[in-house]
Amino acid sequence: MTLWAWGFLVGIVVVLVVAVLLLGILQQARRIHRLAQTASAVVGKIDVNTRSVWALRDTNRVAAEILHGAAAIDANASAIVAAVSHTHDAHGAA
Repeated sequence: MTLWAWGFLVGIVVVLVVAVLLLGILQQARRIHRLAQTASAVVGKIDVNTRSVWALRDTNRVAAEILHGAAAIDANASAIVAAVSHTHDAHGAA
């Protein structure tokens, strides 16, 4: 074989190796793309399913306001009962 033939043969081998590597890279890129689409769909479902958890913050705030209002009502009711029954506070005499 001549030097030219050896160079041509080595060139063909290099091109084939590069082609095989590129095919492998393309296959992995397609696989990654499919996985990314699946992950995106799952993230969307997680977002929808956890919105109620984030709404708990508002629920807790409203519950605290209701509790504060109930405590005020209780205090006013106690004052009315004390006034109607002619009793004094805990420090005074009846």
